[in-house]
Amino acid sequence: MSTAVDRASSASIRDVARAAGVSHQTVSRVINSSASVKGSTRQAVLEAIERLGFRPNRAARALAGGPVQSVTALVSNTRLYGPATALEGIEEATRAAGLALGVRVVESGTPKVVRDAVERAVDPSGSLIIIAYDKPGMVALEVVPPHVPMAAIVEAPSGDEGAGRPWVWIDDRKAAKDATNHLLSLGHETVHYVSIPPFTETSPRTMGWRSALVEAAVRVPEPAEGGWSPRSGYEAGLKLARDMRVTAVLCGNDDLAFGVARAMLEAGRAIPGSVSIVGFDDTPLAAFYSPALTTVRQDFSALGRRCFAKLLAILGREPNSDDIPSPNAELVIRESSGPPLATRWRPPKRRSRMVRGVGRPNGAVSPYSAGERGDIVAGHG
Repeated sequence: MSTAVDRASSASIRDVARAAGVSHQTVSRVINSSASVKGSTRQAVLEAIERLGFRPNRAARALAGGPVQSVTALVSNTRLYGPATALEGIEEATRAAGLALGVRVVESGTPKVVRDAVERAVDPSGSLIIIAYDKPGMVALEVVPPHVPMAAIVEAPSGDEGAGRPWVWIDDRKAAKDATNHLLSLGHETVHYVSIPPFTETSPRTMGWRSALVEAAVRVPEPAEGGWSPRSGYEAGLKLARDMRVTAVLCGNDDLAFGVARAMLEAGRAIPGSVSIVGFDDTPLAAFYSPALTTVRQDFSALGRRCFAKLLAILGREPNSDDIPSPNAELVIRESSGPPLATRWRPPKRRSRMVRGVGRPNGAVSPYSAGERGDIVAGHG
């Protein structure tokens, strides 16, 4: 003997249509609350749905051109701070709008793998948000079918590349330029750069860093290519620490900055006494690191909400997504950046309480007064 649960699990939209004596398209219109269905027909369909225990799914809602019911976010890495925080913003926005959110991770950037992931990500009543900070994301932008509603979070595009496209971004090119100019304004002769993995020839952060140095007519060092992790920052930092001409380092993200700082301290390079370090992203640890990290704050959660608003505008559910401002990057100046040794003011020796350098050659004296905020005079050199 079948139960109501059995019937509910097996009943289809066509079963409802047969029971009500209508087409399955009419059932879909009733499910989507279409005003074009007569009251008596609507009642017959609703009674059949109740009798069969039918539970409409999103595909059934779409048969009559019903509204989008779900959003799938396509991303290659959910562990990195930027994509993970953007996903938080997207989730908050989709939940507030009453839509379901799914996440599909694409681990390879080959077109076949990405195309398969896109096809699996979009159901008949679905839409897509792509977080395109890397190769899989950029490939996904190229293979999404034109009929699929889509919006994307991308790196800052060059020129007018982003005009008219359903993209949102934070201008990290300008942010990198501002961070570099901050270090130059402190008196550093140049600024070295430890980069995140570049996926295009025009990486915005690299371009911003380089343009600031070129405009200042100072030496442009070769960037140190890093990864995403503190380990890769540490390895780059060990090489930079051996060159005493390196007094300022901009890092492509905060994790790289933490690794560079560790390497500098192990080499006896005080921060910011001997070298200044600036990160990117303002992760939660940045304010509590010692010394607190000067970094570029990027509101990825707000960017995720902005991207969802762009998608709603495409779906016709928001009048104008351009009314919602995109978040701006902000340089947060903390303790890890300061003027180079040669430009620091030093009080007369007889009146100052100086901190004897730990691990410095010949017991060198720290440029900081005792208790000065942000000073770390420690090293294993």
